[in-house]
Amino acid sequence: MRLRIAIAVAGGALALSCSWVKVSERGQAIRVARAEEVAGCVAKGRAHAQTTDRVLIFARRREPVRSELESLARNEAALMGGDTVVPATGIERGRQSFDVFACAGGRSD
Repeated sequence: MRLRIAIAVAGGALALSCSWVKVSERGQAIRVARAEEVAGCVAKGRAHAQTTDRVLIFARRREPVRSELESLARNEAALMGGDTVVPATGIERGRQSFDVFACAGGRSD
């Protein structure tokens, strides 16, 4: 019985820290920037990302949630013809909005 509990706890801890969202091939070309970095870029619209922020009754760690939301936004921006995303809102209940921009050759990586 203790072994089952230990396995369940270990599995839950692993699930809380894992990221399940992968960046698409096209999304890999999209960068995440700050608002001051997109002056001169063309606004393409807004992407809304959502992922799970809880596993059962446990809150997931902030970093995997943030990473998944950025990955989702990058994937969406690629479909919208953008090359840069900027967080437009904070993370709330596993949701976040991103402004999408086309900055063409103006990237400063």
